[in-house]
Amino acid sequence: MTQFAIRPATPLDVVHIQAMILELAVFEKLEHLVASTEALLHEGLFGARPSCEAIVGEENGEVVCFALFFHNFSTFLTKKGLYLEDLYVLQSHRGNGYGTKMLARLAQIAVERECGRFEWSVLDWNEPAIQFYKSMGADVMPDWRICRLTGDTLTAMAERQS
Repeated sequence: MTQFAIRPATPLDVVHIQAMILELAVFEKLEHLVASTEALLHEGLFGARPSCEAIVGEENGEVVCFALFFHNFSTFLTKKGLYLEDLYVLQSHRGNGYGTKMLARLAQIAVERECGRFEWSVLDWNEPAIQFYKSMGADVMPDWRICRLTGDTLTAMAERQS
């Protein structure tokens, strides 16, 4: 009988999470952007000043999915929110409801922590994911776009003093 359990990630899970991050990047056709390493991930999750958290899903003791998240803040609600950066289920374990269970656990965490909202992004071409999220009651925000500065453009903006 298959047993599935969700638990907070530990330092021993970094190797599994890192491997899934690389698989996710390939799936999203973004592997050229990956700078993540086990050491950097460990620092982000478990260093002196962690900047994120993760939960993992295990099937019969094997890590088969993860969700990495952190808090943001809504000025309109004046409450913290929970932001899901990535959720990934190994291809061979999809179709078992694990993604739904991981999202439900994250929603529980958001409620427990008195968050005003639980948010995440989805690529506009990932129609199966969009429909999955909509089926769970999520609003896909059509009027919002993500703005991002990285690398040289981030440095250039930081150097602007006028």
